[in-house]
Amino acid sequence: MADPAPYRLHQSLGYQLSLTARVMERGFEEGLRRLDLSRISWCVLLAVGTEGLSQPSGIADFIGIDRTATSRTLRRMESEGLITRTGGKSDRRTTRVSLTALGRQRLEQATPLARANAARFAARLSHSEHAELVRLLKRLRAGEDTPLSGL
Repeated sequence: MADPAPYRLHQSLGYQLSLTARVMERGFEEGLRRLDLSRISWCVLLAVGTEGLSQPSGIADFIGIDRTATSRTLRRMESEGLITRTGGKSDRRTTRVSLTALGRQRLEQATPLARANAARFAARLSHSEHAELVRLLKRLRAGEDTPLSGL
């Protein structure tokens, strides 16, 4: 029996997706670092400040990360003065997360960076190509509901 064709890394979908994601993230992450934010903390700011989510489980679901990573991120963000957590002394499910003034400021500072980064890459595709790519990426993730431990 003949050997199967060699695996071509640069032709693989996973490699191309990973490489593209890293290229897209690189510039945005540099901007976030200047604001002392990580991608996960940026997503938490969006979840709370833009989407109006206030419970850790809803924030975790919105971001697509597991509860442990969310809890770790919320603790760090609270110590950095970006969020406050109230309630939940005896029942963690009742914890409510809100942004501090500093958290709102960082959200306002980071939003233009996110928009510019997204626009830079979106400009390379037509509107229909962009919509099709998003549709196809969602299709690839369909049924893969296990939350990530990080982004």
